[in-house]
Amino acid sequence: MPASTTATSASTGSATAGDRVLVGLPVSERHRKFLESCAPECEFIYKPKELVVDSDLEDVSVVIGNIRPTAAAAAPALQWIQLNSAGADEYVAARRAADHWQICCARGAYSIAVSEHMIGMLFDMIRHFGEYHRKQAEHIWEANTHIVSIEGSTVLVLGLGDIGSSFARKIKGLGAAAVIGVRRNCGPKPDCVDEVCTTDELDSVLGRADFVAMVLPGGEETRGIMDERRLRMMKKGSYLVNVGRGNAVDSVALKKVLSEGLLAGVGLDVTDPEPLPADDPLWDMENVFITPHVAGQFYLDETFERIVRIAGRNLRHWTSGEPLENAVGLY
Repeated sequence: MPASTTATSASTGSATAGDRVLVGLPVSERHRKFLESCAPECEFIYKPKELVVDSDLEDVSVVIGNIRPTAAAAAPALQWIQLNSAGADEYVAARRAADHWQICCARGAYSIAVSEHMIGMLFDMIRHFGEYHRKQAEHIWEANTHIVSIEGSTVLVLGLGDIGSSFARKIKGLGAAAVIGVRRNCGPKPDCVDEVCTTDELDSVLGRADFVAMVLPGGEETRGIMDERRLRMMKKGSYLVNVGRGNAVDSVALKKVLSEGLLAGVGLDVTDPEPLPADDPLWDMENVFITPHVAGQFYLDETFERIVRIAGRNLRHWTSGEPLENAVGLY
């Protein structure tokens, strides 16, 4: 089962004078002042997360940033860690070995950047922009005559969390006739989709979609969810985009289906394995568009601002003894 993310969690207790907070993010002076104002009784330490060693964490109560999971597990005084990522798979595994600390993810920070990346991938494929870039480099004036449109299409969004919902709103705004959301559990239908179903019902809707967009978290439930059987259920000439987890798509089956011409295009920001080996056939398939896991990260300034704001809110919750936002469970 993948880790679950909830809006709040049981309180970790409240801050006391002298508690130390280690910030591993590349924050500016403005960010530092903001974070320190959220927990004024605490001492703040700033060190790039990749340089943090175990001795830096001996008396640290809070970490902000994705330090090594094993270092977090070994930190004796750690109460909670605020990740700068939406995913928390490695930290959940580490916490199972040392469950005295709480994990909070950055859910809500990446919706703009990742959903726009997905839209960009779709337009690149359906309008042949990659091919035109190649032809421009060779000074070739030549048209690719067949295109398809998002207008009037059916779009399936596999993973209806913050990013999936943001993508669903955008694709609906571009004229998609039907947006189908697929999520793990039943619940009310969000306004951003026309239909919603559970992953148990995925087989019944796959064949309807002109575009399938995958924004799934990690875990055994999602590993290989798009296997050869399901890839063959997709409509001939449809498009697949995956920005969630590379192992959610069976890479061997994907290459087989692509070589047979079933799918018109596949956009991958995540692969299995990752990085994708230089000799992997996916690199040379004309109907595949690969980006090196860059849909998120800090490349969009607003993403980083949101992460800092999430961390600040949780610092305030902690100092007041209130539940933390975006807590990640172990079940």
